[in-house]
Amino acid sequence: MDQIAVAAFEKDLKFEGFLLVRTSEQRASSNGSRYLDMTLSDRTGDMNAKMWDGTVTPPPVGGVIKLRAQVTEYNGRLQLRVNKLREAEEGEYDMAQLVPCAPYPPQQMLSEINDTLNGMKNETLRVLVRELLNMAGDKLMYYPAAQRLHHAERSGLLHHTTSMLHTAKAMLKIYPWLDGDLLCAGVIAHDLSKISEMQSDECGNVNDYTVDGLLLGHLVRGVTQVREAARRTGLADDDEYVLLMEHMVISHHGEAEYGSPRPPMFPEAEMLHWIDLVDARMNEMNGIVQRTPAGAFSEKVWSLDRRIYHPHYMAEAAFAAERDGEKKTTRPDADAAYQGLL
Repeated sequence: MDQIAVAAFEKDLKFEGFLLVRTSEQRASSNGSRYLDMTLSDRTGDMNAKMWDGTVTPPPVGGVIKLRAQVTEYNGRLQLRVNKLREAEEGEYDMAQLVPCAPYPPQQMLSEINDTLNGMKNETLRVLVRELLNMAGDKLMYYPAAQRLHHAERSGLLHHTTSMLHTAKAMLKIYPWLDGDLLCAGVIAHDLSKISEMQSDECGNVNDYTVDGLLLGHLVRGVTQVREAARRTGLADDDEYVLLMEHMVISHHGEAEYGSPRPPMFPEAEMLHWIDLVDARMNEMNGIVQRTPAGAFSEKVWSLDRRIYHPHYMAEAAFAAERDGEKKTTRPDADAAYQGLL
């Protein structure tokens, strides 16, 4: 799907392509005639759109439409005048161009989680985590990991989980005395209860937190879900691994200030906390760097309580030079770094 981004729209531009429906309703003008009023978007921005045809049924919010329209201007703001629209069919559009998406297909990430689970020697953990995944259901395929901060993207929860699994497996090579099954089980389970904490549509857009999320939060709810999964699978109430998993879920934020009523109190819980923190911070910083020009500082990021600098990375310079048709590098390792991007 190759189309002009909403952020690049200009007056008098004629547009034909696919956009996401954010709002959609029939309204009445001052003379009583009906029209369709919408907010349409892609991953770069959104724009108000009007269709001056009162017979058209408003397309469903959260759906994707194919439209033919022209960019106009009203009261100093750009607006789309839609001439024709229809609901898009699956396979016609690339969702990654319409909403922020994880860099890997959700089924691929879920398969990686399942492969890790199938490789566990600890039957208690394998059965327990399998049931937690079953309880998460199909929502896991599109849920983000957060509303605004790290991995706030379609399938972001899977992205966060698989990235953490990569780190966990690397750390197990350095600290082989850790219980690898326990650490990986904690990684997979630690944020699954975010599905009950946030309200997300199938595009991965969180519009609010649930009552459950506001009153309890995903740490407390996560503990109750581990206990429920144990009950459903017939695991003994006094099974120590069930208790260890409950502790890993409730302690993974590290301290009371960030929602954990208990600090991590055994090595795998401590490792889970730091892997979670590193993965969240790196994902957030990566997004900030991508939005900040090289050689400049971002605005102060409230969640990090600092500004972030975007260095003049040599690999980026090599890529830009190649893109502009003249590959210029000053050190051999810049060429090597560039080749690694291909």
